[in-house]
Amino acid sequence: MSDPKSSYGEPVEEPNGVDDVVGRANEGLADAEAARRDAVDADSSTAAASTPADASDASAPAVADEPAVAPADEAVAPATATPAEAEPDPWASPEAASLDYSSTAAPVADDAPTVVAAPVVTPSEPVVAEPAVVAAAAPQPIFVQAPEAPRPRGNRAAAGAIGLLAAIAFAVLYLAVWLGVDAIEGDLTGENVGTTVVGALGTWSLWVPVVVFFFAFWVLGAIINRGRWGAWVVFGILVGIAAYGGHILGALFQAPFWELTATEGGDLAEAELLTPLAIAAFVIGRELTIWFGAWAASRAKRVTELNIEAQREYERTLEAGPQLVRA
Repeated sequence: MSDPKSSYGEPVEEPNGVDDVVGRANEGLADAEAARRDAVDADSSTAAASTPADASDASAPAVADEPAVAPADEAVAPATATPAEAEPDPWASPEAASLDYSSTAAPVADDAPTVVAAPVVTPSEPVVAEPAVVAAAAPQPIFVQAPEAPRPRGNRAAAGAIGLLAAIAFAVLYLAVWLGVDAIEGDLTGENVGTTVVGALGTWSLWVPVVVFFFAFWVLGAIINRGRWGAWVVFGILVGIAAYGGHILGALFQAPFWELTATEGGDLAEAELLTPLAIAAFVIGRELTIWFGAWAASRAKRVTELNIEAQREYERTLEAGPQLVRA
């Protein structure tokens, strides 16, 4: 009988893979085994019909192929059962003999030896964890204004103000000496005191020595500045000399000197060198410088103390450093 699944004369599909080929081979073997069993059963039935049951022909190929004893684990058909129709051996059929199995090529195995790459073993090295670098927030700059060094206070302005009061006192004393000298000489009486005073206030002879004394006192105060009283006592003689020269200069302005010749001006200056008012100007200028200089020195001492305290406060502020004051 012919195999309905035979693919004789049809194009053979190329196997898609090793698993497909193996599967098809297993299916072919299973079909061939089933066909062989059918053929064996068919031959056995034919032989049983033509030969007595007790005759045993050793030359019968069908009987030789049949096993004599069934295995113990297979079920034995009862004797009374009708023998199944023997099926022809599919391998002995002409169709099976004409099959060309050469077209179904088994996958050609690669004869090259399989090379298993040895795993590369690298020596274990201690893994040093890199320190995590955390970007620190950039600190915001805080600008702190540095305290300014205290400027030392001076005493020059105070010396000028004190010198102005000293100049007024000089003018009063100088005028008093002037009136006294006039009284001694008989030029001043009780009747002409007022006119003599008013006349003296309008002369260069009074105000030039006063102005010279004031500037001399102020210059000395600017030089001494915060100096002690001893400096005023020692250098007060210079102010007295300036007041003495102011008296002579006042006489020249009173002349006036621009209307005098050089000889007349020299004679006038020589005549005023030892006058009572010239000596009085020197003495008054010297004494007023000492006593008003004491006042200026007292104020200078106070200014010096204030400067020292301000410097100490400045140094304490620098040592403490900047302070953050929260509102």
